[in-house]
Amino acid sequence: MSCLVIVESPSKARTIKKFLGRNYRVLASQGHLIDLPRSQLGIDLEDSFSPRYITIRGKGQILKELREAGKKAEQVYLAADPDREGEAICWHLSQALKMGEDWPCRVEFNEITKTAVQEAFKNPRLIDQNRVDAQQARRILDRLVGYQISPLLWRNIRSGLSAGRVQSVAVRLICDREDEINSFTPQEYWTLEALLQVNGPETRFKAVLDRHLRKKINLTGRVQTDAVIAAVKSADFTVEQIARTRRRRRPSPPFTTSSMQQEASSKLGFTSRKTMALAQQLYEGINIGAGETVGLITYIRTDATRVSQQAQAEARDLIAARFGADFAPEKPPHYRSRKGAQEAHEAIRPTAAHREPGAMQAYLTRDQLRLYKLIWDRFMASQMAPAVYDQVRVHIAAGDYSFKAVGSTLQFPGFLIVYRAGGQDEDTTLPPLQEGQKLALVELLPEQHFTQSPPRYNEASLVKTLEEKGIGRPSTYVPIIETILSRGYVTRENKAFAPTELGFIVVELMKVYFPEIIDVSFTARMESELDGIAEGNLERVAVLNNFYDTFKERLAKAEQEIKKIELQSEKSEEVCPRCGRNLIYKHGRFGRFLACPGYPECKYTKNVVRETGVACPLDNGILVERRTKKGRIFYGCSNFPRCRFSVWEKPLPKKCPVCGELLVETSSRKKPAVRCSNKECAYRRAAPVETAVDG
Repeated sequence: MSCLVIVESPSKARTIKKFLGRNYRVLASQGHLIDLPRSQLGIDLEDSFSPRYITIRGKGQILKELREAGKKAEQVYLAADPDREGEAICWHLSQALKMGEDWPCRVEFNEITKTAVQEAFKNPRLIDQNRVDAQQARRILDRLVGYQISPLLWRNIRSGLSAGRVQSVAVRLICDREDEINSFTPQEYWTLEALLQVNGPETRFKAVLDRHLRKKINLTGRVQTDAVIAAVKSADFTVEQIARTRRRRRPSPPFTTSSMQQEASSKLGFTSRKTMALAQQLYEGINIGAGETVGLITYIRTDATRVSQQAQAEARDLIAARFGADFAPEKPPHYRSRKGAQEAHEAIRPTAAHREPGAMQAYLTRDQLRLYKLIWDRFMASQMAPAVYDQVRVHIAAGDYSFKAVGSTLQFPGFLIVYRAGGQDEDTTLPPLQEGQKLALVELLPEQHFTQSPPRYNEASLVKTLEEKGIGRPSTYVPIIETILSRGYVTRENKAFAPTELGFIVVELMKVYFPEIIDVSFTARMESELDGIAEGNLERVAVLNNFYDTFKERLAKAEQEIKKIELQSEKSEEVCPRCGRNLIYKHGRFGRFLACPGYPECKYTKNVVRETGVACPLDNGILVERRTKKGRIFYGCSNFPRCRFSVWEKPLPKKCPVCGELLVETSSRKKPAVRCSNKECAYRRAAPVETAVDG
């Protein structure tokens, strides 16, 4: 029997072809071939929102070749990705190739390995119309919003703008966070630590002020702090109470799409787009030598943490063999997915636990290997035993005041031997102590603090928030971010999103005229209704009718009431060298820039140069802030290209006290630090520097 198999991508086709017999021909559709027209709404509002599909421009030849191949084949299999998008692609192909609705042509697999693929082809199924309806409903909803609100923005604000059902909510989150930051008033507070010792310097440890007359104490100013210092400076420090407990730290679950993007951002510095591009390559197939091409990881668009029993058993065997039986828990761990997750999918994991990152190094690029190692480590750790800590809490009396010290010692590393997630604590040991024991005060360490405003969203935190609030789905996070950047609603500054004036205007307009579209809970509820369609619990047309009844009234009102909005341009002191006008500040996808107000007659533009005031260590030019083509900030010499000195981190005016080279400031919000730019110098200190009062 001659068989035709259609998948989305050529690389996936090449991998699958090697798993099937000579009677199978595998071709790629290269994504969607059929979609709504770009130049018009393409939805019949009078006929139950019937979509009008056309062949995508430029895809006609591919569709023709698939039709011809389908006529020659005795059996056609459709093997797009195992999600609603893939189901819709298969449905369109089945319509175009005139395949019957009762034809079991749909082949679905979660990993591209020989065993999984061959098993899937033994059990083809019918196309799931509920999934197709859910995807069509999403597409129609997005088209109704985008194609009917966007023209209002074009006419009244600026051409080229767009409003999306999900992207508008993402912009609102960023704008609301900026409002929080701008309205935030820092509150002063102080902490007081006592550096104590039992005998010699080797027994020193720190304890923090905790209570006054057994009530929790908060230091709000210098005067109050000085009064406490005066009271405890001459007091006897005595161990009042010791509490010992054993604490178990459980591993994090294996990756979902969202958590993979977050961890790749924080640990590897990858953007969401880069993470997904690399993951797609690992999923679709890598040549691992001897002519063997195989997908190294399971399907990458998932919000579930479920793991197959076979994968768990394989992982447990490897854990016991490599680390010892104690590192494998008595029962395989089970992780609860968030509400609404598609449990038909698995978490992102290696397709074979025995393919350790070190063994794959020769076949992967540097970035492919880094991401694969992250996925492998996280999965293996998720199947391991918890880490066990012995924890000691010590309360120390000093007159009417009480200090607290906490020590934690790792007794059994468990999963930490493989993977340590961000923010997990290190060991802090205390010397042997006994209740009633007297301690010597070495010094008191007061420190002034101010409460911090919430940080701007970066890619990782925005994706996390979108997932937590039920906005969008795994396949939509990257397009959301790219759209709001390309439309100029937000810019990226120091890896964080800052809303532009345009972003604020669009959000405020949407709040007035389309409050449901911009409402976080409403958008999340719509996602739940789409899930209901996919599960067969809701009917597509009923969901669309319910949405559109209110939306069309909002739309009619907005068309009548929205007036032309003039974006105010901020003038600069610089003059256009071509026509003499004062340049104005504009916002682009890579931040602010200067442009001539005479556009389109005069198209002069200029980057905004932000000087750091720090001299270049090579030629004494001034180091200025620059951006790469992808928008990443770095600092280079103002005499470029004559001088090509550059650093990624913000330069400081002081020199390294060890080697005399340039000092730079790291961008970490949680643990900011100052370090030497010379890679051979180990100088590093926390920022800011602590103050101390002798005891």
